[in-house]
Amino acid sequence: MDAKKVIKRDDTYVMHTYARSPIALAHGHGLQVWDANGKAYLDFTSGIGVNVLGFTDAGWVAAVTAQLNTLQHSSNLYYTAPCGKLAKKLCHRTGLDKVFFGNSGAEANEGAIKAARKYSVTTYGPRRCKVLTLCNSFHGRTLATLTATGQDAFHHDFGPFPGEFAYVPANDLAALTAALDDTVCAVMMEMVQGEGGVMALEADYAHAVAALCAEKDVLLIVDEVQTGVGRTGTFLAAQHYGLQPDIVTLAKGLGGGLPIGAVLTTNKVADTMGHGSHGSTFGGNPVICAGACAVLDKLDDAFMENVNACAHTLREGLATLPHVAAVSGLGLMVGIQLADGLQAAAVRTACEQAGLLVLTAKDRLRLLPPLCLSQAEVAQALQILGEVLAGMPVAE
Repeated sequence: MDAKKVIKRDDTYVMHTYARSPIALAHGHGLQVWDANGKAYLDFTSGIGVNVLGFTDAGWVAAVTAQLNTLQHSSNLYYTAPCGKLAKKLCHRTGLDKVFFGNSGAEANEGAIKAARKYSVTTYGPRRCKVLTLCNSFHGRTLATLTATGQDAFHHDFGPFPGEFAYVPANDLAALTAALDDTVCAVMMEMVQGEGGVMALEADYAHAVAALCAEKDVLLIVDEVQTGVGRTGTFLAAQHYGLQPDIVTLAKGLGGGLPIGAVLTTNKVADTMGHGSHGSTFGGNPVICAGACAVLDKLDDAFMENVNACAHTLREGLATLPHVAAVSGLGLMVGIQLADGLQAAAVRTACEQAGLLVLTAKDRLRLLPPLCLSQAEVAQALQILGEVLAGMPVAE
């Protein structure tokens, strides 16, 4: 594998919608990944929260390979065992009743919006169709989910946008109460705003929102695309808050490295979604569902105990590092606010040069390590990051 050739070909033929790091990754195992030049990196990105079992987990690879050798695709015109098995596992883990499978987080959120509007329009009439979301949120890049995203920076150049969306500040109950009129069908929120800077919602606010929604039969949609599948130390971040939403969306870590999205709903919502109300050619693909089943089987009590133990060690260690002003998020969804004028993008580049892959979110560093990490790997990441931060030039 020739790194220069890979990068040049990509730059020539792939749209420049990403500011890629000049690294051509070649192969990986666990939390270690090597580039085409043989340099090793400790991965604390998990492909933006996707590779929850790290690279090439043996059980996941075996499940995917076995299904590939049996039936790779059939469409939703027919039944396959992996689709139903995954749906059952997800319903048992979340307390919800029905699942629709798609291909991505944006698709899952799009499906959630459609399901919420279908329930409310069917139950209350066409006027009740508005979706409230939170300022600083991120829900995807389709036109509807981009509109649902409460960040103006993402809205430039792509209008006109779909109607009947509105935004309220996070943790401002008075603003939400004022906006919650009889045209609103759903409130959609992330328990931790990932792209918005890894900011967790206040518990009292989340509980009050849920109570208001239940009182008015407004559906509560929780976007768990980044927070779900064990990322925060419970299967759903909503479980940290003791919430039972009407609709939950999942993606990223669910597939373990293959593309999948899922919309989970209560029966009252699902019952309004009849034949032809939604669809996806690749949704419920048997290979991807087999891999997702392997992911869920791995996330047992012992696995989750290690997630929480490593998260505790990581968070405590980060708070002691130079130029760290604050640590945000929940579990292994970590935001690092930098002090002394340090820029997150510059620190990210320095970490890559030192052999540690990290992310950014707004002005913060963001860590989303694979959930299978060990205490030794936490210590290694803290050492590398600490040395990088100590060597960064400080603004005068």
